[in-house]
Amino acid sequence: MSEPMRAVRAFIQGRNPKVGPLTDELDLIDSRAIDSLAFVEFIFLLEELSGESIDPEDVDLEDFRILKALENRFFMKEAAC
Repeated sequence: MSEPMRAVRAFIQGRNPKVGPLTDELDLIDSRAIDSLAFVEFIFLLEELSGESIDPEDVDLEDFRILKALENRFFMKEAAC
């Protein structure tokens, strides 16, 4: 697991310790692992970790639904370099 994904998992578990184990396929929205209050802070974290700005016009909710989708959308470019 990459360092950015460790930070993402730590953020989610820190904000919602009752969520339990975070599997790659856990639906973060339906499980309320990330709620609307934490979402903006979560976006800032992803921008910081990925080094890229996230344009609200480009946001697809599916990119934030599961950890695997987050990794593919925001951090796979790093692994390819």
